[in-house]
Amino acid sequence: MPHSFGYRARTRHMFKRGFKEHGAIKLSTYIIPYRVGDIVDIKANAAQQKGMPHKYYHGRTGIVYNVTPRAVGVIINKIVGNRYIEKRVNIRVEHIRHSRCRQEFLDRVKSNHEAHREAKEKGERINLRRVPRLPRESRTVSSKDNLPQTVVPVPYETTI
Repeated sequence: MPHSFGYRARTRHMFKRGFKEHGAIKLSTYIIPYRVGDIVDIKANAAQQKGMPHKYYHGRTGIVYNVTPRAVGVIINKIVGNRYIEKRVNIRVEHIRHSRCRQEFLDRVKSNHEAHREAKEKGERINLRRVPRLPRESRTVSSKDNLPQTVVPVPYETTI
């Protein structure tokens, strides 16, 4: 059978509210400040149909370029064919949240600054770079009191 090609077509599960999150939108959603340059995640809230983004932008991350009393403008890079197109989308604040994608980096900057300050007071140099996890140490397996065993499959037996 043919299906519709509407603006919200095939969004039954995408725009669904979470478990125990149905009903009115929390008022704390409206008092979160957004500033130009903030990185935000777009997640449509089905309780508010106004200012809802198109289903393509659900789950995307963008940068705020404009702030109005009830909405923000977000820049998102969209892949079209073989290129990126910068899309500017106006979305109400109910459908966005601050992204935590940079939080680990910001925490690392703060901890590196503290470590650098302490090392400078002591007059020593430290390495602040991330070091990849090294391979495990080598070990020797002894066969003393640990005889090798031959592993074979168990024959199939029917119980009928």
